[in-house]
Amino acid sequence: MSLHRNCAGVTRRDCLKLGLEGIVAGGLVGALRSQALAASNVEPGSGRRPAQAKACILIWMDGGPSHYETFDPKPDAPVEIRGQYHPIATKLPGVHYSQRMERLAGIADRTTVIRSICHNQGNHGAGNHYMMTGSPPRIPVGCGAFVSFHPSMGSVASRECSSPPGLPPYFSLPSMTRSGGPSFLGAEHAPFVVGGDPNRADFQIRDVAIPRGLANDRFLQRRELRQLVDRMQRIEEEAAADPVRAGDEFYQQGYQLVTSTDAQRAFDIHQESDAVRERYGRNGFGQRALLARRLVEAGVPFITINDGGWDHHTNLFSAYDKRMPAWDNTLATLIEDLDERGLLDSTLVIALGEFGRTPQINKDGGRDHWSNAMSVLFAGGGTPRGQVIGATDPRGYAAVERVLSPENFVSTVYAKLGMDLTKHYYTQEGRPTLLVSDPSPIPELMG
Repeated sequence: MSLHRNCAGVTRRDCLKLGLEGIVAGGLVGALRSQALAASNVEPGSGRRPAQAKACILIWMDGGPSHYETFDPKPDAPVEIRGQYHPIATKLPGVHYSQRMERLAGIADRTTVIRSICHNQGNHGAGNHYMMTGSPPRIPVGCGAFVSFHPSMGSVASRECSSPPGLPPYFSLPSMTRSGGPSFLGAEHAPFVVGGDPNRADFQIRDVAIPRGLANDRFLQRRELRQLVDRMQRIEEEAAADPVRAGDEFYQQGYQLVTSTDAQRAFDIHQESDAVRERYGRNGFGQRALLARRLVEAGVPFITINDGGWDHHTNLFSAYDKRMPAWDNTLATLIEDLDERGLLDSTLVIALGEFGRTPQINKDGGRDHWSNAMSVLFAGGGTPRGQVIGATDPRGYAAVERVLSPENFVSTVYAKLGMDLTKHYYTQEGRPTLLVSDPSPIPELMG
């Protein structure tokens, strides 16, 4: 698996090694436990709104993609601002994308682009937290920081949304984003992380297959041995405080998932035809998008694809020349495929990073961090099609029309999933905190 490093020197592998809050319990049993708790977290008579979406696929472009080279080109700006690419027409009259977005330009009538989200957190750690949670960091946060002052959208969905029996409600592929954890919601709402490269012939999801080297009968024997140990007489006080026994129910559900033919089929990307796999792209990002579609079909409510490598301080255009054709094709294919299967209206697809990039191309041929302007793509989940919302100034320095915040963005995701935006949570210290501080979804996205 390729490693994508940002300017803070943090790789996907680093994220897995850091032991972030909740990720240790982010395996199958912890994820299954979250389903049981979700049912008890709905307040009687709460202000839940009708859900427009049953699922969300969040494509996190870690590092911060350039709005100039994606959805907000500035052809009339000086060359040092507009860059090397020219604009191309989309399916929407008068709307242009950058030239490397050919496939998405061709389906612009099925999507909505927001060009005017902005904030004041211009480094990776803080920007990631703000856009992932809708909550700005409480203290100054360094560029390379992994912080969790507030639960991520995926963890909130894990708590508030249901999934079929035995299926974790929140997946993250191939790693957890730096602020993608549960914070005070607890480890049971951490994502179920699916590492590895789905493009490999030997790919399988951890914890969802019988371990190699164990024949099925041997696996069953080990389970029976565990049951014998569990039946041993224990002192009542010890048993009451035994966290292992408390988790027995979730181990049973995990066993059912591992041995279920239907579950195995849902997770087995190799069941897809060669034509479908080629259509998505035979690369890590393409096959993760295909796996995300399969998880939606299986009933999972929230899937994050942590797509690193968007921090282009140097050689931006050569990097985009190499990366964008396949990336653009995959995202367009995901939207088309969901639409063709009748799933797009109930599945929200979002693509964004933590911020945009600077107007001035620097001396190394790249663009630096810029939180005054960014573009976000929405599709599906009841989102009206064929829109461009907001605008930046003629040189792309700042959002100037329909200026929106991370709180507006996160509120929109929660509203579409049918959540009560006025709901209070309580931290581990018993302090009340709002689900989102400004519960104001973006009306143009709500339909």
